[in-house]
Amino acid sequence: MHERLIELKDINIQDFYGSQNKNLEYITSHFPKLKIVARGRNVAAVGSTEELDVFQEKVEEIIQHIQHYNRLNQTDLDLILLENAPKKMNPKDEVLVHGVSGILVKAITPNQRKMVDEMAKNDMMFATGPAGTGKTYTSVALAVRALKNKEVKRIVLTRPAVEAGESLGFLPGDLKEKLDPYLQPLYDALRDMIHYEKLENYIERGVIEVAPLAFMRGRTLDNAFVILDEAQNTTHSQMKMFLTRMGKRAKFIITGDPGQVDLPPRQKSGLIEAMHILKDVNDISFVHLDGKDVVRHKLVKKIIDAYDEEDGRTHQPKQQPTITK
Repeated sequence: MHERLIELKDINIQDFYGSQNKNLEYITSHFPKLKIVARGRNVAAVGSTEELDVFQEKVEEIIQHIQHYNRLNQTDLDLILLENAPKKMNPKDEVLVHGVSGILVKAITPNQRKMVDEMAKNDMMFATGPAGTGKTYTSVALAVRALKNKEVKRIVLTRPAVEAGESLGFLPGDLKEKLDPYLQPLYDALRDMIHYEKLENYIERGVIEVAPLAFMRGRTLDNAFVILDEAQNTTHSQMKMFLTRMGKRAKFIITGDPGQVDLPPRQKSGLIEAMHILKDVNDISFVHLDGKDVVRHKLVKKIIDAYDEEDGRTHQPKQQPTITK
C-alpha cells in the first residue's frame, strides 16, 4: 500500500468539495479501492500505485477545470471521471473567460471581436473609443485567458494617475490608498473573472500587478500581458517610456478615449501622438470602438451620440465671409 498527497492549488476549495461535501463524496465513490481523506487544501489517498496514479490524474483534471471555468457540478465531474482521455480546452472558444458565479465573459460586439482577432495576430494593440464600449473589460478578459492558458506568466495592469481636481498629496491615507481609486475599474474587471481568494493570492505573489504608470519606469516586462488603461492621459515621455518596457514573449494593449483627455491645457496626449507616430509600423493593431459597441445601460449610447453631435457642431469650421468687389 502506498500514500499520495495532492494539494488543491489556486482554486476556491469550496468549488472542489461542493455543498455539504457532495462533490468530494461523488469523487471518492469512483475510487472504492482507495482510502481518501481530505482536509483543507490537502487530499490524501492510500492504495495501490496504479489506482493512485489514476486518482491523481483525475483530481488534477478537476483542478484545471475549476481554474478555467470557476465552477464544478456533477455533470462536469461525470465528463472528467468517466472519460478515459482528458479534454483539451479550445483556445478559440467564443467565451473568453468563465468568470465568477457563472459569468461568461464574451466579446459581444463586432469591434470587441475584432480586438480578440487582432490580438491573436499581433503582440501590441491600441484600442480606442468612448466610455462603455468594453475596451478595458475585453482587454482584461484577454489577459486573464492568456494567464489561464499559460501563454504568459503574469498580468500587469496600469493607469496614469491624473489628478482630477485634487492634489494626491492632500488626499488621506498612504500611497496605496491614494492611488487605489484610480485603479478601481481594473480591480472590478478582475473580480468578475477570478475568484476573490485566488485573485488575492495572485496579487500577493505578483502574478497579477495593478499599479500606476510611474511604477513601470526602468523595468523590462517579459512573459507578461500588459494593459495600459486611460492612455489618453499619458504625456509624450510617459507613453514612450511605457511602450519601450515591452520584453520577450509579452503582449501589450493600450486603451483610451481620445475625446476625454484630462491633461493640463496645451499638454499633448501621448495616446493621440503615439497612434500618429506608429500608424505605419507593422505588427501593431489599431481598433476603434464606437457607440455601436456600448454594452452599458442603453442611455449611455444615447448620451455618447448626443455629445458627438454637439461636438460636431462646436468644431464645425466657421463659414468664410463672402468678399464682393
